[in-house]
Amino acid sequence: MPDKEDAAHGDVEEREIEVTEDLESVKKELEEAKEQAEKHLANWQRAEADFINYKRRNEQERAEIASFANASLIKDLLPVLDDFERALENVSDDFDGPTWVDGIRLIHRKLKAVLGERGLSEIEAEGGAFDPNLHEAVMCVDGEEGKICEEIQKGYRLRDRLLRPSMVKVGKEGAESAEG
Repeated sequence: MPDKEDAAHGDVEEREIEVTEDLESVKKELEEAKEQAEKHLANWQRAEADFINYKRRNEQERAEIASFANASLIKDLLPVLDDFERALENVSDDFDGPTWVDGIRLIHRKLKAVLGERGLSEIEAEGGAFDPNLHEAVMCVDGEEGKICEEIQKGYRLRDRLLRPSMVKVGKEGAESAEG
């Protein structure tokens, strides 16, 4: 009977070899599946980060476009503000004329308040030091060197951005009102 036992034993050994080979095959497939899953996870995480960055850039671009549109509109309104100020400069404080002048003053104050709420501010010029980043010198006049003697047209900023430089006359010792 050794033949039957040997044959049975041989079958068991073959099955063990098959099971071992199957086990190795399954382990290998599992490792490949894990690597594939990790690769997919990494790609998904990158895609998610890219999408978050895209959303942030898109929001920044929208804010910049809105800011630029506001700046453009406010810049277009500056000549209107200048006209109000020139008109009101020619009305004396003790003028007791028609009430429409008071209405013009009120409209001017409201316009300045609305523009101020949107971030518009005047650039201080007269009596200060000349700054080529904020002021445009249109004339040199006899006066203290580098000081602004007179403001011809107001300059404005929109928050931290220069909308229009101040047009000024700058002092220069010994100047004879030379064009600048």
